Amino acid sequence: MSTPSFPRPVKLIVSLLAAEKQLIAAAAAELSHAYGVIDFMSRCIPFTMTDYYREEMGENLIRRFITFEDLLPPEALPDVKKHTDQLEGRYTSSAGGRKINLDPGYIALEHLILATNKKYTHRPYLGNGVYADLTLIYRNKSFRPLEWTYPDYASAGIIEVLNRLRERYRLQVQEREGTGLPVG
Repeated sequence: MSTPSFPRPVKLIVSLLAAEKQLIAAAAAELSHAYGVIDFMSRCIPFTMTDYYREEMGENLIRRFITFEDLLPPEALPDVKKHTDQLEGRYTSSAGGRKINLDPGYIALEHLILATNKKYTHRPYLGNGVYADLTLIYRNKSFRPLEWTYPDYASAGIIEVLNRLRERYRLQVQEREGTGLPVG
């Protein structure tokens, strides 16, 4: 009989996508109010890999990633997703479309998981209408894309950012566990 093992707390990451920098800043401030101090905010990254959001959100979209100082249990992700969905709903255009897209997820030592409301073969159900999208796995000292990874998350630039964030998280875990032993 095996013994249950419980996961470490994880690092919350949110992708904020919009046409207006001030809208991203306002949403980041609201997320900080809910999840604590933002310990990383990426530069503005032009969103050019797809035109998927163009009709709803306009052109010249930019993305910023943020992470938070406080770690959280991975099972909190469905609640975070519901919160970001509600926040998106507060920022709508006169036509009813979103003005911002918020994609929460978490960084663990082994992978990057994004939360989604859309089910698919590679997305296990988490609860509360939310599914886990295994977006990247960590192997051979870097995050690696999978066959279903979104092209932007598979790009070298975003993987570089995520690798740096994973290293920050690894150091947090090492400090938190206080063993002095290297972690993952």
